[in-house]
Amino acid sequence: MFRRTPALIAAAVLLPLALTACSSGTADSSGGPAAGDGAAAKSDGFPYTVENCGVTTTFQAPPKRVVTMNQHVTEIMLELGLTESLVGTAYLDDQVLPEYAKDYASVPVLAEEYPSYEQVLAAAPDFVYGGYGSAFTAADGRGREAFAKAGVETRLNTESCTEGDRPMDTLYDEIREVGRTFGVPDRAEAWIERAKADNAATAKKLDGVKPVSVFVYDSGDKTAFTAGGEGIGNELIERAGGTNVFADLDKPFGDASWENVVARKPEVIVIYDYGTTTVEQKKKRLLTDPALADVPAIRNKRFAVMPLSDAVLGVRVPAAVDKLAAQLHPAGEAAPTP
Repeated sequence: MFRRTPALIAAAVLLPLALTACSSGTADSSGGPAAGDGAAAKSDGFPYTVENCGVTTTFQAPPKRVVTMNQHVTEIMLELGLTESLVGTAYLDDQVLPEYAKDYASVPVLAEEYPSYEQVLAAAPDFVYGGYGSAFTAADGRGREAFAKAGVETRLNTESCTEGDRPMDTLYDEIREVGRTFGVPDRAEAWIERAKADNAATAKKLDGVKPVSVFVYDSGDKTAFTAGGEGIGNELIERAGGTNVFADLDKPFGDASWENVVARKPEVIVIYDYGTTTVEQKKKRLLTDPALADVPAIRNKRFAVMPLSDAVLGVRVPAAVDKLAAQLHPAGEAAPTP
């Protein structure tokens, strides 16, 4: 599988900024444009200047021809009603949500995984939106600097570069900045309000519930590729009534030794479902490893399952919190004692 690590990025046509300053959008003019159809190609609220993962961009108008790479950013565009702006997309981890299926089917798929730089440019985009740092890997010719030299603006989902904050707030900022970039701030704010209400409803249901310890198994054999403490995956676990046993890993994803998995005694294992390795294959790998036999989650066969696209910085997160909460705390069932 690909590694979700930030790319080193720069923009030749704009002022480069340090990678540590990742995402805080500021408008050059007050107020936001009224929401319209498609890309809302209106001048209200523009020019708009936004800083994203070390790259500062000033938009004179909403982008009109967009390529998305990675599912969660594609779904952000679809949720905000920006299908007509999409001229290409790439790299699904699993199926898009049913409510997006019709719109998604209308967008050309440039590649099953990442398209080449040439394939992206063949779609004649004026904007490329990547979900993971690997979308803009310079060694593969898709660096943000290369796109800038071709006159194509870019955005990287801020989970790839944000550290030390609350990821749910980062999600709200991501949606807000994308909405402003495309001239549909009202749609973005409406989504944020719904997300906050959904999160509050889940929190109310979990009031007084004792958290259970959770180990995320993404993939891996010699080591476990897992969710660390910096990403939305960690906050999702916390909001669902769990405690991530690798919250001290200071990045969204990373490798952990199996010895540490054993030592930290997780009560529940959350399996990320995606790719060619099935959930049942992952369960079998864990259940048949003698070294894990005394792990409470293995002993009690306590698993939860999440599509990978639920556990990254995208519009699925509020619903994913509620779904995971139902798996960590089934109604009427007490958590087993380690």
